[in-house]
This record gives sequence, C-alpha cells and structure tokens, in this order.
Amino acid sequence: MRQPTRRTKTVQDAHTFIRRVAEHNGWAVNPDTEFVGDLAQGLAVNYNRYGYYLCPCRDGDGIRQHDRDIICPCDYNVPDQQEYGHCFCGLFLSPEFAAQHKAPVQLPERRPYG
Repeated sequence: MRQPTRRTKTVQDAHTFIRRVAEHNGWAVNPDTEFVGDLAQGLAVNYNRYGYYLCPCRDGDGIRQHDRDIICPCDYNVPDQQEYGHCFCGLFLSPEFAAQHKAPVQLPERRPYG
C-alpha cells in the first residue's frame, strides 16, 4: 500500500504558521525579522524532516510521540510567557513583554529531559 505524500513546507509556510499561532493566542511575534526568519527556516526544515513543526531551539527524537511537548508552540510556551514574557526560543512574546520593547533573554530549560 502506498504511503500518502506529505506536502513540503516552505519558509513562507512557516512564517504563515507563526503569524496564525500568534494571532490565535493573542501573542506577539518577536519584531527581529532576521531572527524570526532563522526560526521559520528551522521550523520548515523540521517539518520537512519529521512531518511536524518541531521547535528548532531544542533537540527532538524525530518521533512524534516523544517530541509532542516540543512541537511548536511547545507545552512550555505559556508558563515561559507567564514567568519571563516570552517563550524559550524568543519567538512568541506576551503582549506586555512586547510593549516593553525589550529583547528576549536566555531562559532555563523547563523540559525535564531537555
């Protein structure tokens, strides 16, 4: 039996994904377009490699069941935004953090086996 073919995702597809996730959740996207472009590139690569938008800032197994907590937006996004104002990658910002026009900082890893 033939496996269904998966549509390849472009960097533009990843940018669209990022924008839609942010709009849906009421988050802001990091205003650094070069930085966001690098993350969009990583998301597209990971989607084309694994079939899902695996966080480009973390190492996954490439097995969806093991990576579920780090599929973008990851399970740690909301607690990171609540505590620090942005997610681990610095891609998604809380509206309050975005209004301060501060740059994201490196966060401690919440993933238990990260």
